[in-house]
Amino acid sequence: MSEPAVPAAERIPDLRSDLVSAGFTVDALTALWGADAAEALHRGQRVPAERALARRAPSPLATLTRLFVLARPVPASEAAAALPSLGVDGAQALGLLTVDDAGSVTAAVDLRPYAFVDAAGPAEWWIVSDLGEVALGHALPEDHVLGVGGASLTLSGLMLQTPVDSALDLGTGCGIQAMHAARHARRVVATDISVRALRLAALNSALNEIDGVELRLGSMFEPVAGERFDHIVSNPPFVITPRAEGVPSYEYRDGGMVGDGLVASFVSGCGEHLTDGGVAQLLGNWEYRGTGDGLDRVHDWADASVAPLDAWVIERDAEDAVRYAETWIRDGGTRPGSPQFERLLDAWLTDFETRDVRSVGFGYLLLRRTADVPTLRRFERLHGSLGANEAGLGVHLGEALAAHDLQAALTDGEVGRLRPVVSGDVTEERHLWPGADAPTAILLRQGGGFGRVISADTGLAALVGACDGELSVAAIVGALAQLLEVDEAALARELLPAVRALLVDGFLRA
Repeated sequence: MSEPAVPAAERIPDLRSDLVSAGFTVDALTALWGADAAEALHRGQRVPAERALARRAPSPLATLTRLFVLARPVPASEAAAALPSLGVDGAQALGLLTVDDAGSVTAAVDLRPYAFVDAAGPAEWWIVSDLGEVALGHALPEDHVLGVGGASLTLSGLMLQTPVDSALDLGTGCGIQAMHAARHARRVVATDISVRALRLAALNSALNEIDGVELRLGSMFEPVAGERFDHIVSNPPFVITPRAEGVPSYEYRDGGMVGDGLVASFVSGCGEHLTDGGVAQLLGNWEYRGTGDGLDRVHDWADASVAPLDAWVIERDAEDAVRYAETWIRDGGTRPGSPQFERLLDAWLTDFETRDVRSVGFGYLLLRRTADVPTLRRFERLHGSLGANEAGLGVHLGEALAAHDLQAALTDGEVGRLRPVVSGDVTEERHLWPGADAPTAILLRQGGGFGRVISADTGLAALVGACDGELSVAAIVGALAQLLEVDEAALARELLPAVRALLVDGFLRA
C-alpha cells in the first residue's frame, strides 16, 4: 500500500490556515496556563490547565486548546469561530471532530503543537494522533496510534543529522520520525502494520507541508524487500508482551513476537537493508535470562547479522520483571488494584517464568553496515538521567562515529602525530585529603554528549591539559616522560589507547 488516502485531504490547507491564525503554538499554550500546569498535563493531569484556561478571555486559541489538547467538548458555534476557514463540517470530514444532537462538538483525535531544535535549526509542527487514556476515560483500544511521547522524543534526539539520499522509518505510527528524517534525507519511506497509523502519518506530513515521504503498509522489512537505505530509524513495537488469551496486543508497542524476538529480528536483519556505511538507529528492550547478561544477547544478535555490522549499544535503564510488567499494563490504561490489572500481571509473570527472565533492559542501538570486519563493538551501560543533553545526542553520535573511524584507521605512530584540542565542555576535578600534596582522585568531566566522567591519573590529566592544538600527542608524551622520569615508550603504550578513547567520546577533538 502506498500513500493511504486521507479523507477530505483538500481541506488540510484550511486547517493549517486556521491553526496559524489562532497562534496554536507550544509557547502560546504554555502562556495560556503556565509551566506548572503544562508539566501536570504532561503527567496526565488536566485540571490545573483547565482552571488556568477558565480565567482567560475566550479566543480561537483557547477553544482549540480546550477541544484538541484537553479533549473537552465545546459548543459548535465556538468551534466554528475557531476554525473559520475549515469549519465544523470540514473538520468532521477530516475526521477531527464529532457533533452530537445537542450541537456540542467533541474532538475525535488529539491535535497539538510540537516544537524542537535540530541541526537544521528550530521548527514547530502540529501532530495529530489518537486520544489518550485521560480523554477516553478507559483503557486504550488495541489499534491506538500514539502521539509524541517520551520514546519519540528520545529517538528524534538520537537521530543522526548527516544529509543522506534515502531513509526508512520502520513502524512510523503518527509519522513523527519520518518527518524528522525528511529534514536530512532526500527521500523517506515510512512503514507500519496499521492502516490508521499510515493515514494519520499522511495527514501530519501534509499538514506540515513535508514532501518526500512515501508510506507503505506491512510488517518489519516486508514492505521494502530488496531495497537498501542510507539511514534506518525505528521506534519499533518492542514491548515484551505475553502471547496469552485476554492480553491486549497494542499495535503501537507489541510486535507479536515472543520475548525480545522483535528487536533480535531487527538487529540481525537490518544489515540487508542498509547501504555500505548506512546506519540503523532504534530503541529496544532485551531480556536478562537466568544469570546471563542482556547486553550479551544483543551482541549475539549483531553477530548473527548476514551483513557485517558495527554495533554501539547503550543500555539506559533496567527494570525487574515485576516492575516492567506493571509499567506496561498501566501504560495501556489498566489501573492498579483492579481485577484486570492483577490478571494481566499474573499473565506477564507467567510468561517471564517460561524463559527465566529476571529483568529487562532498555536502551539505544546504533548499527552500521560495514564492507569488511566490524571495527566498532561497544556495549555499555549508562543509567541515570542525561537531562537536556539527550535532546542533542544525534550530533554527538555523528561526531563520535567520525572520530572512531579516524582513530581506527591510524597507527599508533599516526595518532602520536595528531595535535588534538580539549573540547570546550570538559572540566577537571581534583580531590585531595587536607594537607596532601598530591590528589587522591582526578576526574575529567564532560558537560555535553553523554556527560561521561573519567578517572585519570597524573599522566593522562597532564596530557589532556596540554592538548591545545600546538603540540603533537607524541611531543606531549615525550615531555611527560622526562617530567615524570619514566620510560617514554612505556608511557606511550599506556596513554595512546586512552587518547583514542577520548577522541571517540568527545573529550578531545583532532
